[in-house]
Amino acid sequence: MTKNILLTNDDGIYAEGLWALYKRFTPRHAVTVVAPDRERSAVGHGITLYQPLRKTKIYVSDGLWGYAVSGTPVDCIKMGLIKILDKRPDLVISGINLGANVGININYSGTVAAAREAAIYKVPAIAVSVKGNELMDYDEAASFIAQLAENVFKNGLPFGTILNVNIPDMPMEEIAGIRINRQAIEEYTEYLEKRVDPRNRTYYWHGHVPQTSFDNPDFDAVALDKNYISITPIKCDMTDYSLLEELKGWEIGKKKTQA
Repeated sequence: MTKNILLTNDDGIYAEGLWALYKRFTPRHAVTVVAPDRERSAVGHGITLYQPLRKTKIYVSDGLWGYAVSGTPVDCIKMGLIKILDKRPDLVISGINLGANVGININYSGTVAAAREAAIYKVPAIAVSVKGNELMDYDEAASFIAQLAENVFKNGLPFGTILNVNIPDMPMEEIAGIRINRQAIEEYTEYLEKRVDPRNRTYYWHGHVPQTSFDNPDFDAVALDKNYISITPIKCDMTDYSLLEELKGWEIGKKKTQA
């Protein structure tokens, strides 16, 4: 059965991973592309409040077109759901992102945020990324997401939950398998490298040392490092239920009586 699918990303409207998904899904489904007009990596769940949003119909190449939005990935979801589409899609897919989104990086990712925004609107959503920062062949990754999408159509997703998928950058026949993982939350080493520009003004470049000490096989980062496809269910509800009842027992706001 034909489904309505909305595609977006944070790498911008011209990103190859986005159009690999488009080409994979269009033979069987109705696909709409709404993506940022430029790269918007690591903008998290940011939205545009103090300047106007603009959407432009972009023809990328023969038969490939979509809407470019002058905002964040989350803005693109809002634009697609509220203004562009006549009805809610059956699925939102964000990606294919170049570079993994595992561990604490999930909190910064525009790719994941777009899928999470769709889930807030009660639309099932998948965020998909590939490990590595160099150009790759996205076709096999797109094919895997097409298979996963069929599972989502069949089984559904709970309200407020998305699937965060990370795929090794290698041929499918070399991938070790598929693991259903939890998000790693260990911090990694970050730094701000101090430099001086030609006008003798100080500036800083942010960077980090890749985390290689993960050893918990349940972690998404571990699975990806061992060449498994990692699939992690991510919830929009960030309530810490383990602390919720205990917190009610704290003497918050109560005046202490004198002994």
